[in-house]
Amino acid sequence: MKTLWKNYLRELLAGMEKTNYVKPHDIPDIDLYMDQVTTFMDEHLETTKRFESDKLLTKTMINNYTKNDLLPSPNKKKYSKDHMYLLVFIYYLKNVLSMSDIKQIVTPMTEMFFGEGKEISLEEIYSEVFATMEGQATENTVKDVMNKFTQSKRTFANVQGEKEREFLHIFSFISMLSFDVYMKKQMIEKIIDDLLQNEAEESEEAKK
Repeated sequence: MKTLWKNYLRELLAGMEKTNYVKPHDIPDIDLYMDQVTTFMDEHLETTKRFESDKLLTKTMINNYTKNDLLPSPNKKKYSKDHMYLLVFIYYLKNVLSMSDIKQIVTPMTEMFFGEGKEISLEEIYSEVFATMEGQATENTVKDVMNKFTQSKRTFANVQGEKEREFLHIFSFISMLSFDVYMKKQMIEKIIDDLLQNEAEESEEAKK
């Protein structure tokens, strides 16, 4: 059982290291229609699916993003590269944050960097962020997961039943990973709340 569990962990980590993300040069230089956008995302983010039947991005989702001011309206029903970059950011953020929180950080991004003639383009921002995530961040995550796995194997050493002990090791490991996600989510929400507070204070100051 121990060997099987260790092998399973290695497979999980190997899969995580191979997880694809949409690279800047993958995105077409031409504007895309809605069907082309959803097809593109399905093809390039397929490894992030939990189940084969999962829909990564649907027409309804995109329309809702536009309706709720998360995504600028398409130009003559076509979506630009900047639209695509924002959609990928939203895709990853929505797995952790509420739509209202996402809006608080995506809206300023759109206002400052969406479209041509900006100081820095969305493509440059996207490239910088994901280059960091692809390199050192993934390596650090693998090390952290391995460390938590080692810690979990030290728990419940006094439980006699092998089946029960192995289950508790797995439960302990999952709990450690979950608490880590919980803490980081709390931190992200605090940053967003502080950002909103600063904006409100600046707005009040401007009125004086």
